Amino acid sequence: MSNTLGHNILHQSLLRPPVVEPQSKLNSSGILANTLFQAAGWNQSAAQTRKSPLLTKFCGNNLNVRKQKLGMGSRRPVKFIPRAVLTTDSASELAGKFNLDGNVELQVRFSAPAPGAVAQVDIQVTYSSDSLLLHWGLICDKKEKWVLPSRHPEGTKLYKNRALRTPFLKSGSNSYLKIEIDDPKTQAIEFLILDEAQNKWFKNNGENFHVNLHMKEKLIPDVSVPEDLVQIQAYLRWERKGKQMYTPEREKEEFEAARAELLEEIARGASIQDLRAKLMKKNDSNDERKPSTSGTKRIPDDLVQIQAYIRWEKAGKPNYSPDQQLREFEEARKELQIELDKGASLDEIQKKITKGEIQTKVAKQLHNKKYFSVERIQRKQRDLTQLITKYAAKPVEQQDSVKPKALTVVEMFAKAKEEQEGGHVLKKQIYKLADKELLVLATKSLGKTKVHLATDFKEPVVLHWALSRQIAGEWLEPPPTVLPPGSVSVNKAVETQLTYNSSANPPYEVQSLEIEIEDNSFMGMPFVLISGGNWIKNKGSDFYIEFSVAPKQVQKDAGDGKGTAKALLNKIAEMESEAQKSFMHRFNIAADLIDQAKNAGELGLAGMLVWMRFMATRQLTWNKNYNVKPREISKAQDRLTDSLQNVYMSHPEYRELLRMIMSTVGRGGEGDVGQRIRDEILVIQRNNECKGGMMEEWHQKLHNNTSPDDVVICQALIDHIENDFDVGVYWKTLKENGITKERLLSYDRAIHSEPNFRRDQKGGLLRDLRNYMRTLKAVHSGADLESAIANSMGYQSQGQGFMVGVQINPISGLPSGFPELLRFVLEHVEDKNVEALLGGLLDARQELRPLLFKPKDRLKDLLFLDIALDSTVRTAIERGYEELNNAPPEKFMYFIALVLENLALSSDDNEDLIYCLKGWNHALSMYKSNNDHWALYAKSVLDRTRLSLTNKAEWYQRVLQPSAEYLGSLLGVDQWAVNIFTEEIIRAGSAASLSSLLNRLDPVLRKTANLGSWQVISPVEAVGYVVVVDELLAVQNKTFGQPTILVAKSVKGEEEIPDGTVAVLTPDMPDVLSHVSVRARNGKVCFATCFDPSILADLQAREGKLLCLKPTSADIVYSELKEGELVDASSTNFKEDGSSPSLTLVRKEFSGRYAISSEEFTSDMVGAKSRNISYLKGKVPSWLGIPTSVALPFGVFEKVLSDNANQAVAEKLKVLKKKLGEGEFSALWEIRRTVLQMAAPNQLVQELKTKMQSSGMPWPGDEGERRWDQAWMAIKKVWASKWNERAYFSTRKVKLDHDYLCMAVLVQEIINADYAFVIHTTNPSSGDSSEIYAEVVKGLGETLVGAYPGRALSFICKKNDLNSPRVLGYPSKPIGLFIRRSIIFRSDSNGEDLEGYAGAGLYDSVPMDEEDKVVLDYSSDPLMVDGNFRHSILSSIAQAGSAIEKLYGSPQDIEGVIRDGKVYVVQTRPQM
Repeated sequence: MSNTLGHNILHQSLLRPPVVEPQSKLNSSGILANTLFQAAGWNQSAAQTRKSPLLTKFCGNNLNVRKQKLGMGSRRPVKFIPRAVLTTDSASELAGKFNLDGNVELQVRFSAPAPGAVAQVDIQVTYSSDSLLLHWGLICDKKEKWVLPSRHPEGTKLYKNRALRTPFLKSGSNSYLKIEIDDPKTQAIEFLILDEAQNKWFKNNGENFHVNLHMKEKLIPDVSVPEDLVQIQAYLRWERKGKQMYTPEREKEEFEAARAELLEEIARGASIQDLRAKLMKKNDSNDERKPSTSGTKRIPDDLVQIQAYIRWEKAGKPNYSPDQQLREFEEARKELQIELDKGASLDEIQKKITKGEIQTKVAKQLHNKKYFSVERIQRKQRDLTQLITKYAAKPVEQQDSVKPKALTVVEMFAKAKEEQEGGHVLKKQIYKLADKELLVLATKSLGKTKVHLATDFKEPVVLHWALSRQIAGEWLEPPPTVLPPGSVSVNKAVETQLTYNSSANPPYEVQSLEIEIEDNSFMGMPFVLISGGNWIKNKGSDFYIEFSVAPKQVQKDAGDGKGTAKALLNKIAEMESEAQKSFMHRFNIAADLIDQAKNAGELGLAGMLVWMRFMATRQLTWNKNYNVKPREISKAQDRLTDSLQNVYMSHPEYRELLRMIMSTVGRGGEGDVGQRIRDEILVIQRNNECKGGMMEEWHQKLHNNTSPDDVVICQALIDHIENDFDVGVYWKTLKENGITKERLLSYDRAIHSEPNFRRDQKGGLLRDLRNYMRTLKAVHSGADLESAIANSMGYQSQGQGFMVGVQINPISGLPSGFPELLRFVLEHVEDKNVEALLGGLLDARQELRPLLFKPKDRLKDLLFLDIALDSTVRTAIERGYEELNNAPPEKFMYFIALVLENLALSSDDNEDLIYCLKGWNHALSMYKSNNDHWALYAKSVLDRTRLSLTNKAEWYQRVLQPSAEYLGSLLGVDQWAVNIFTEEIIRAGSAASLSSLLNRLDPVLRKTANLGSWQVISPVEAVGYVVVVDELLAVQNKTFGQPTILVAKSVKGEEEIPDGTVAVLTPDMPDVLSHVSVRARNGKVCFATCFDPSILADLQAREGKLLCLKPTSADIVYSELKEGELVDASSTNFKEDGSSPSLTLVRKEFSGRYAISSEEFTSDMVGAKSRNISYLKGKVPSWLGIPTSVALPFGVFEKVLSDNANQAVAEKLKVLKKKLGEGEFSALWEIRRTVLQMAAPNQLVQELKTKMQSSGMPWPGDEGERRWDQAWMAIKKVWASKWNERAYFSTRKVKLDHDYLCMAVLVQEIINADYAFVIHTTNPSSGDSSEIYAEVVKGLGETLVGAYPGRALSFICKKNDLNSPRVLGYPSKPIGLFIRRSIIFRSDSNGEDLEGYAGAGLYDSVPMDEEDKVVLDYSSDPLMVDGNFRHSILSSIAQAGSAIEKLYGSPQDIEGVIRDGKVYVVQTRPQM
């Protein structure tokens, strides 16, 4: 029987295409590996289309040997050339000659030693450099890992414990080096050459130089090895190694290793005939063991394939691994061979197995290359709005029933010592040691460092300590001058007894010790404690006190717990000493606290998440002096996850937090789920004869207290064995997953030893450890994909001794096709090209989603599956980053849409995310249809997506960080872990991947849309000193004493610009017509948004420098000036005395009327806002609507305040105004609150009712008393806005008398707008008076003028061509405001009439009814998707602006709305 496996069969059907590894591989030393020989006839480019020499010749159960002398096919005899494998005799001879780089030549000579002498390698390079090094090591016992000999030339240095580096000696234009080798076990030397100064490596065709050192053997210069013998030798090697499955690259290596072994035999004197006889004898012995097919009929591969398919179908179409596929193929061949051996002909066998539909199915599968796998899935078209969830958690008032805790005795001691010392605190930390405490307090005063230690231990405590001078943590014996009395020297350390202090005042009883160190050369102090014969350490490591004057951040005090479920967190801290005994204790305590957390609401569950994540990240002790059975741990896990599952169903608003908690906890399980961990480690030890050393230590740890660390240890062992038992790989896997040697030693059952297995154990260990990994993950790794899928799809006992008797049934009610979808995911989970995998993962999540909202017995298994799918999306995206290098924008947008979908599927309140996703899909369709605006539109969606991510991050920060800080302080968690807690939560989610993709796409979109790096809002040249601030809001009331360029990370749009500021530069995106933008233009302050992070970083790096800014309408050029150049700078709006022009207000008196109609609007009665709207009536074109208006004139507020009914309010305001005048600015809030307490005189009510009704406006009181109360409250809020912070400080800045500022109230009926707009009839950015600039938002205009986040749609239009508007940017505002038919009360102050004072926008306009905030879907908005509609609306807005400007004869600032296509103007004023 022939066992040749056809390449086309394996690689088109049973096996996925092999992954061709890079040619440059690292060996165990971390050095590029090379054996200096090439595969005969091997063509890399054809590697996937030709038969692999190993697969086709020795991957079956036997070897098919042809008796020809020459190799088969195109393979030719290969000559053994001297430069390939170098061996020499005892005389010095040329071992190799190489051309390295152009004219650089390398010669290697070798002198084999006489018995007892040393071998000598002479290396000469025609290259001269003072920094030329040999980077080298020796090969012993056929191991690839370099051995570093103790005998080496002078000047040799150790490099990272992996190689030696020896400098060459110069001789004229050459460099040479002599190496002597005295170890008889040495078989070869490997090396590279490095010019260190040039960082230039010389390699042998990209790999290591390799010189064999066989002392007595001679090189036979011209010997050919027949290819069939090489194939037999390769087969025998494969059989010796357990018939492993090789990659093509490994096949090549094995084939050439076999050739090298035969060449060594020849070098030792064997002839080709000797080798043939020896190898054929060995192969004959194999033939005796296996039925030979030589000379018999061969089973055609196509029949074997069909039989394999039948077997696969009968097995239920399982998802086979490549190893299993190969085994199935061979089993099918055996079955057919039995039929052939019984006497059946090939024709009879073919007829038997090809009856019915089998042939058709197989042909179809083969044609589509989908025999065991699917290359890509077709994603379902889904209505994305069906994914929207709006579960927003409502705040729960935290009842802190726990009284403030009294200071412990150790805390009192610390407080007393700090007050007593009064020096600089270098370190202060109180460690929790079970139910006791240890204070470490280090201070520095007058050049002396003092260390205080104190503890409330009852038993005697000894300090075992030393000092560190050069390396933190090193143990150096302290000098006698610093030793406290009674100290004893012990082996480079000192032991000092703590002394017992007792005092009634203050009332504490502690053991303490003081150490004084005058020598400033010491950098720190390592120590441990000894009590009751036990060593007491800091989580398994030494304690360490750093003496640095610039100390690391010390543990913060717990604070007041504001913004947390404080009572719950105090309870957790109280229970921590019990929880740290074992995972069983911790999970049971957590289950007991779930109800309290749920009742505390969002912050309660946030506290549980913080606690569980501190545990998962090893910040808390996992096990302490307590033995617990694994089944007890899994039972406790099961109890906790059941509790979380129940809250998940009953409180959908907390699902996101609950998912995050579950991701930190394993799945658990009743019965023997956990017990298998104990039982199966014994199976591994028994099956593989490894009952001592590291495996026994691990066994003891597993029996004592299993933990998630065991998953990592198991993986480290698998990696170690797979990498040829390289112990470095074992430690690498542990380290990458947070497990150090110290942690292994810290377990109650410590692991001291490294793994030490025999090579013949490899196959069995890998098999059993992989099976065991499944058991470990079933308990500890809820979010492991393979484990979660198996748990949901069902599984039963697999593997001898593993999962014995276990049967998990599939979850019922899963969608049809779902198992196949999961099989696809598992099949492609390691694919380098991740696009198809991402589609499968997200389709699986979409299919699963409806089930997650329904009560179900095994809901938590589905939740763990969804968590695992979510996690796999994130890792796949990160793996796919390389795929996006040089990718077109279309692919970036597609990937962004995928990650955004994943984030939305994991979020409770995801409406904004879903509309962003719809926006990206629309941008993709615009791109594909070659729409000119695709990049401009995509940029708006990108900006909106960033806003959504910012909101997400702020939610995490608000909900989680206060709990992390408070609980972290209570539990003594490392401060760095507390500081980055929220940041790490964000990094672990899809939001971080999404942000990275957006950052990569942003410059592409800006370039395509010609947006440049800047949007210049106020183009004013400026010279000033750079000051970097987080928020403009935080410095808006500050006065800078020198001209200042503010680089502000955040500018919302409603801030004031501080005095002394000549420029504001920000990455934020306030609207061009926002308050701060208008303020900048009015104040001649340069104001611009920077879109390029590198430019922004450069500006921030220039903090304190003097810069000159020269803006254009689309860019800013900046340069650094010298100090003296400021005086010569011609353009700056900075005034040396910081003064502003003084303005005067005229006090307005009450006219005797509480309400007036628009016909009665005069400058004595109302402000410019009211007068302008009255002026427009009857003068604008008929197609322009003007709303009906009435007003409460100037003086009405003062008149109402003087009413007898409001006497108490007036007196209180008088007191508060006095406080305000004295600089107590907190009085502003109190004044506003007091104004709202005023009562309305009856006459006011009657007059306002009469005027509104006579003007045709609805009277609120007609709908009931409550509606009038709402209207009256809105009026009072307008009056109260006179005392808002922004307005008050604005009047102070220009020295306006705030008491003289009067407020009329303009009353208008609200038009429930489809869109709102603001027009500036002269382009404010460029100053071009021939151009209208306008911004448009969906809904009411408050989102435009009220500094709501995001950008409006912006456009310009030439006044001589009002039918050709040009869009500059599409909207990114996520929120629109909409309202029922109602009344709005607009502020109209006398401050708005002053030239040189931009009073507009400072005061509030208040609708009678609260607006509805609606999350906007622009992908279905006709203004975005219908070009004709957009053109019509924008042209109408431009025409309105032009008409009103012509009416006034000057540039105008106009506000208006669109309703059902009709344009309404609600106010206009001169453009400032």
